[in-house]
Amino acid sequence: MWIWQHESWPDFFWDDEQIEPLLREVRLNQGILLGKAGAQSQDQQQTLLDTLLANIVHSSAIEGEKLNAFSVRSSLANKLGLTQQHPFPTTKQTDGLAEIMLDAVQNLNEPLSLERILHWHEKLFPDGYTLFNPVAGGHLRDNDPMQVVSGRLDNPTVHFEAPGRENLDNELEQFIAWFNTSKDDYKLDPLLRAAISHFWFVTLHPLDDGNGRITRLITDLALAQAEQQSVRFYAMSVEILKNRKSYYEILEQSQKGDLNITSWLKWFLNTLNQTFSGVLSQLEKAVFKTNFWRRFDQNQINAEQVKVLNRMLDGDFEKGINTSQYQKVAKVSRATATRHLTNLAELGYLQKSDAGGRSTRYFLDKEY
Repeated sequence: MWIWQHESWPDFFWDDEQIEPLLREVRLNQGILLGKAGAQSQDQQQTLLDTLLANIVHSSAIEGEKLNAFSVRSSLANKLGLTQQHPFPTTKQTDGLAEIMLDAVQNLNEPLSLERILHWHEKLFPDGYTLFNPVAGGHLRDNDPMQVVSGRLDNPTVHFEAPGRENLDNELEQFIAWFNTSKDDYKLDPLLRAAISHFWFVTLHPLDDGNGRITRLITDLALAQAEQQSVRFYAMSVEILKNRKSYYEILEQSQKGDLNITSWLKWFLNTLNQTFSGVLSQLEKAVFKTNFWRRFDQNQINAEQVKVLNRMLDGDFEKGINTSQYQKVAKVSRATATRHLTNLAELGYLQKSDAGGRSTRYFLDKEY
């Protein structure tokens, strides 16, 4: 029995004792991230471009499609009116992806509608998108059963079956109405609303293809509405891609269960929390890097030393760097690598480990 076959569908419920503590933690980290990112971001348009680029590329990768990131970046830059030093040729598809991503996060106060969803789908699958698997962009699926299957053609495993086409229009109308009215429901936390939106729409599976990507667009819209700002500092699709296996497992488990979606909400909130933690870690590294170069004068050292230090500041060699590693990165002789590292330690850029000989390693001073 699929979840949508229950008599009370879609009256979802969950265990507040499990969800509330996690929700408070995620809310706290969300606030910390938005505060730090807003204070440290010098160029919010560039930050927006980088975040949306990551969202588009990773959301497609979740479905197994590899996009040309340079082309997507150029499409986004054109839409945002940003000057590019090295523009890359765009395509109808990348222009469409940039358009719908920006629509989802910038037009956050525009109501969701079936027309808007189908417009996104049309841009996702422009004419001539693929000759081998043609998808009619901008249309709901036909009357054939919509199933997610794997395995052999003669003995497939059905992971999920969506509601039939005969009920789809009413199902979508109910979802869209709920999405628009729930935005102002003070009793429903906006992050839970985003999680429910994600699960509900992907369960309807209203399109022949692209359901996952349209679902994540709707989720991005819900998250933008939750924060009431269009500048994005995080891309949840990056973390979903890292956890793709568990993503599909929790969806399948929840779609085969009853209307208690506690497990799905926990997965969603934990993944969102991991997203925040990852971006906060990157921000901390960026701050440390900025402060490091404020403290030290690059004119005291050569280009190879600057290159290695920047690699270390970006998170490489967290266990310290030895002579052989320096030699490979800087592309210098072993004797030169030894001399460069000794010089960096004498100037205070690096700290030398107590171990001698081949075990000698050099570390950044993170105590200042």
